[in-house]
Amino acid sequence: MELTRRKILAIGTGTFAFAGVMGLPAFASLTDDAIAEMTGGAEMGEGAITLTAPEIAENGNTVPISVDAPGAVAITLFADGNPVPAVATFKFGPLSASRSASTRIRLAKTQNVVAVAQMEDGSFQHASANVKVTIGGCGG
Repeated sequence: MELTRRKILAIGTGTFAFAGVMGLPAFASLTDDAIAEMTGGAEMGEGAITLTAPEIAENGNTVPISVDAPGAVAITLFADGNPVPAVATFKFGPLSASRSASTRIRLAKTQNVVAVAQMEDGSFQHASANVKVTIGGCGG
């Protein structure tokens, strides 16, 4: 079989059409899978964790996020619209004076930011915030 430019274009077009029909995995389902893996499928409560994020981020490259969870041993941040949903994990020792952290994250587009905290008693708490991004930070 001789590969000409025309045949390569036809094969490429067919591949993209097939991918469009079959559908690609949604990033939100990747986030749900990552959270389920972290929690082991345990129920999560709300209210014991505070997530602070801007309502509108003018630039998705540097979005300030802060999280506070008294009694947490670990906090993980997820961005459900990013290709890799797990953004950051903060671990706290028993002598930590404060169970809070702040960072800047990159967001590809308007999406939910989810914080999941593992508490000292083994339970899990979560909070989420929707951040509207006007200029995407992951190549968008």
